[in-house]
Amino acid sequence: MQMKNNFRQKLHLEPSNGWLNDPNGLCFFNGEYHVYFQYSPDSAEGIGRKCWGHWCSPDLLKWRFTGTVLLPDTPEDRSGVYSGCGFVKADTLYLFYTGNVREEGNHDYITSGRGANVILVTTKDGHNMSPKKVLLRNADYPDYCSCHVRDPKVWEENGRYHMVLGARTLAAKGCVLYYISDDLENWTYDRTIFGEDESYMWECPDAFTLGGISFLSVSPQGVPHEKYVFQNVYSSGYFTIGKDGDPENYREWDKGFDFYAPQSFDAPDGRKLFIGWEGIGDIPYSNPTTALGWQHCLTLPRELSVNDKGNICQTPVRELERLRIDGTAVNNGAAVSAELPFEFVGKCIGNFSIKLSGVMTLKYEDGEFSMTFVSESAGSGRTVRYAKLAECTDIRIIADTASAEIYLNGGETVLSSRMYPEDTQITLNSEGVEGILYRLGWIEVITDE
Repeated sequence: MQMKNNFRQKLHLEPSNGWLNDPNGLCFFNGEYHVYFQYSPDSAEGIGRKCWGHWCSPDLLKWRFTGTVLLPDTPEDRSGVYSGCGFVKADTLYLFYTGNVREEGNHDYITSGRGANVILVTTKDGHNMSPKKVLLRNADYPDYCSCHVRDPKVWEENGRYHMVLGARTLAAKGCVLYYISDDLENWTYDRTIFGEDESYMWECPDAFTLGGISFLSVSPQGVPHEKYVFQNVYSSGYFTIGKDGDPENYREWDKGFDFYAPQSFDAPDGRKLFIGWEGIGDIPYSNPTTALGWQHCLTLPRELSVNDKGNICQTPVRELERLRIDGTAVNNGAAVSAELPFEFVGKCIGNFSIKLSGVMTLKYEDGEFSMTFVSESAGSGRTVRYAKLAECTDIRIIADTASAEIYLNGGETVLSSRMYPEDTQITLNSEGVEGILYRLGWIEVITDE
């Protein structure tokens, strides 16, 4: 029997109420994964207090929400606890974030009127926090920076601690600031990396090494939109860092409608994991859950790897395969009906088309992949997104009750999007694709509140 969709998801982490955006402080600590996130508990529109919420999990499948763990309650973060990171050392988790301050008066809040403070708290259990300590203020940044400096990411390399911060210069140029420390508290400016793009701000930087290659992830704002790249209001992508330390070969993380501010972290078995915000700011479309009291979700946790072209591939974490209940063969030209959530894993035979009834059409033809919503209601204003591909050999779709993540060519190209089908019973029609459709169980989420 078909059921009306209430848009509560079964695989994706989302707030019970209020607004969610950037993932923060991602780490494995004290035997659990910790996922903090930007949280406005007072409003589904993001109005009111800007806080950090917190989930933890032993296995990426069973999650516990411990509540709002960081609030804007000091002079240095009174206008918002903004994004940041987690760094594990011995029995302590160090959490770095940006304390946002908006001064009263006649300011543009770009060149004046905004305080951007790097603040540190520590915790022994992931949710009870130490007093806050301010590490960096506006005066500690290069004099060519505007008041927009934020989103610290910290790591250890060659016996020293390193931090990157996203920034906007007074000349409206996006950049990343590098700092160095010997003790995680006293930081010294090292250098700045500027891009060659037309962005005015680089948010949420993340520096990491994968497959022996150094990468820098950023979320640039202000890049001109094109058909196959920078299709969204804001972009997210990564550079390869060359031997001279300069960024090269920018590639977008995700071509879908809803993806921003991703962050990487390490699993205890050595995997590089990755979570993004399955949403974006200042969108020209909408999310009907807002009227129901909540908005946005995080992406599925993903594993990162590097292929033989030096490009990063993303695949859903292998733990999610434990949610597979059974599989149904989908032959070329077949139509199979399934209840959300489900997963489809297919091999592509040249050009192809996959239709998810009442929701979207996925099509590859002569080097162009497209994801097209079939109605205004299903996309809630979302229309079409494109990817340019020399070939498309395989596709993997994970469809939740209100989102879809599509992985092409082993995850070298990914498209993530919210979707709002009227019912949870979906028919998948395939032409030029053969594969298996799996019914999926649900992740478990409990709350301490």
